[in-house]
Amino acid sequence: MEELPQSILFCCDHNSVRSPMAEGIMKKFYGTGTYVQSAGVKNDMEIDGFCIAVCQEMNVELSRHRSRSFDEMERWGDDLSSFDLVVALSPASQRRALELTRFFHLDVEYWPIMDPTGLGETREAKLDSYRQTRDQIIQHLKSRWGEPTERL
Repeated sequence: MEELPQSILFCCDHNSVRSPMAEGIMKKFYGTGTYVQSAGVKNDMEIDGFCIAVCQEMNVELSRHRSRSFDEMERWGDDLSSFDLVVALSPASQRRALELTRFFHLDVEYWPIMDPTGLGETREAKLDSYRQTRDQIIQHLKSRWGEPTERL
């Protein structure tokens, strides 16, 4: 197991499903010792309702999440170079994160996490897809940093 980074940025395509899930679960599992943020390549969608629902099942509250993009973070004064680790959850976000390494010394990791949007016909089938995505994120977190330190 590795030590938790001081700061971590999770990123995906829209900051509406995978990266907010990862941000919320990371905070839940490992407490507030690590500064955790998330961003998308684009910010063109609100947080996804199914994402909120499957995280609520494990007491991770995402309904107040506000989606944001890399560009907005920079405009709002977030120093992207200050993150110890950038975890990309989609190919497009991996490309965007790797672009940043041309200017900043950043550690970028790629975790191939399934995009559940558009999968499943019924509400229950959709929720199952989102649970698979959530559980993939949980597996990656645990294999990287061990069992949760906070009570679930």
